[in-house]
Amino acid sequence: MSEFTSESLRDIYQRRFLAQLEYRRRLWEVLVADFFQKYVRAQDTVVDLGCGYGQFINAVRCAKKIAMDLNPDAQKYVAPSVQLLQQDCTAPWQLPEKSVNVVFTSNFFEHLPGKDSLGKTFDQIHRCLVPGGKLIALGPNIKYLAGRYWDFWDHILPLTESSLAEGLMQHGFTISERVGRFLPYRVGGGGYPMVLVRAYLRLWWFWPLLGRQFLVVAAKNGLVD
Repeated sequence: MSEFTSESLRDIYQRRFLAQLEYRRRLWEVLVADFFQKYVRAQDTVVDLGCGYGQFINAVRCAKKIAMDLNPDAQKYVAPSVQLLQQDCTAPWQLPEKSVNVVFTSNFFEHLPGKDSLGKTFDQIHRCLVPGGKLIALGPNIKYLAGRYWDFWDHILPLTESSLAEGLMQHGFTISERVGRFLPYRVGGGGYPMVLVRAYLRLWWFWPLLGRQFLVVAAKNGLVD
């Protein structure tokens, strides 16, 4: 359950992101093509949890695209090929059991009101994923941000790569990748040339110097369908 109404989310994100929408579209095209696409096969069904303005789900290449967000503006920005679910992520997802190959989420879990809500979300992800299906989670790492983590009105739940991984293991997942320092904080705020973003993704030895967001990849326990 969100601490915010759909209307308040729309107001917050319009003020925060509307001026950078074109930059964020180009950024996510690079992030997907140069990094995240490797986790997604052409035949996969993918859910973008907390899709925002749809930059990831619009860019990724897969057979079926599903986005979930309470922000009513999401419907204006996701591509026509994307199925949009405007629902609370802690409630039963409007998807069949074992119908999803990959769940992706970026900078979303910190907006949930507590670990009980996060656990319920994990349970829905687990239910909808096929055995061996993946969760890819990106988010601000409070371990490396201190007070800057709280600069945003809608940041509620502090997480690190380790706390997120432990919670996932409690809910039936195996951790395949755990990176405490991945992308710089607020990389989506503008100012990074795309050629620099591409170089950063390749030059992983810079991640421990500049990274302030974690990356956790987990698989649903069980034999792959």
